[in-house]
Amino acid sequence: MPHLFEPLSLRGVSLRNRIGVSPMCQYSAEYGFATDWHLSHYGARAAGGAGLVIVEATAVEARGRISPNDLGIWSEEQVEPFARVVRFLRDYGAASAIQLAHAGRKAGTARPWDGGQPLSDADGGWDIVAPSPIAFDDHYRTPAQLTVEEIVRVQNAFMESAERAHRAGFDMVEIHGAHGYLIHSFHSPISNQRTDEYGGSFDNRIRFTLETVAAVRTVWPEKKPLAVRLSCTDWVDGGWTLDESIALAQRLKPLGVDLIDCSSGGAAPHVHIPAGAGYQVPFAEAIRTEADVPTAAVGMITQAQQADQIIRNGRADITLLAREMLRNPTWPLAAAAELGQSQAALAPAQYRRAYGS
Repeated sequence: MPHLFEPLSLRGVSLRNRIGVSPMCQYSAEYGFATDWHLSHYGARAAGGAGLVIVEATAVEARGRISPNDLGIWSEEQVEPFARVVRFLRDYGAASAIQLAHAGRKAGTARPWDGGQPLSDADGGWDIVAPSPIAFDDHYRTPAQLTVEEIVRVQNAFMESAERAHRAGFDMVEIHGAHGYLIHSFHSPISNQRTDEYGGSFDNRIRFTLETVAAVRTVWPEKKPLAVRLSCTDWVDGGWTLDESIALAQRLKPLGVDLIDCSSGGAAPHVHIPAGAGYQVPFAEAIRTEADVPTAAVGMITQAQQADQIIRNGRADITLLAREMLRNPTWPLAAAAELGQSQAALAPAQYRRAYGS
């Protein structure tokens, strides 16, 4: 069997293969509520053979949305639309995860196809928050600095959202600590210039993350895995580094984190990132080796042999595909054919006539 098609167990959850759908914002929610688009989009990837489907960044409070069209899980009423998606994913063989997020100083922007720029109040924007009152870019709002009391409320929002995710039936929660959003903005000296216990030293800058993860783990069932997505480097001198990511991962593991999803960037605008095929895989490999925690590799993974080699060579435990899954929802079925794995065993019964069975 190709390594890419070996099952993977994380706590009480078994994935049928090492192919996951990376969380990608669809900007198609209605005041945080999942719609038919989400059922269709995520369901197609489950039917296409993915082992894990991670639902996009889902805000733990309304002001934590990237755009007004982002998903949210800050209210009980938002649970059932997610449960509908989860039931479909389970019926077609994919484990389900949800990425709990807060956009922080990058919140309140238009959808990418509407320009992606920060919204004024008149256009539907809102006041934003961050560790420090530092705007992401010249034309962004200056966020209000979170007080310690407000920090606790945001952490409680993550915890309560995890409880709702469990009631929706998700198999895994991923806490979004990457791409310049709230949690990552505590990590990076670029965006965190606090002088209290949440800023300055490395221990202080990771305090928000450790406390949030610990709070979520108290309500997230023991049998279910917990993941954290990290930006492993800011790609900027004086920013967050891979060595710091390794050290943070070492601290997260004993708190009950089962998987580190290794991405990068997002803390600063206009940064040159040397993107290319598999360019972020070394981060997953370094954290897997140095922190002794399972990792997910992301970043321009497009070919079956490429993905299989990542798993076979021990560079990561699962590959997460993003744009390639947008282009081809049945990529896992095509990969199975290329690697000599049975497509009929992976395809849903409704499609098997197309695969010789």
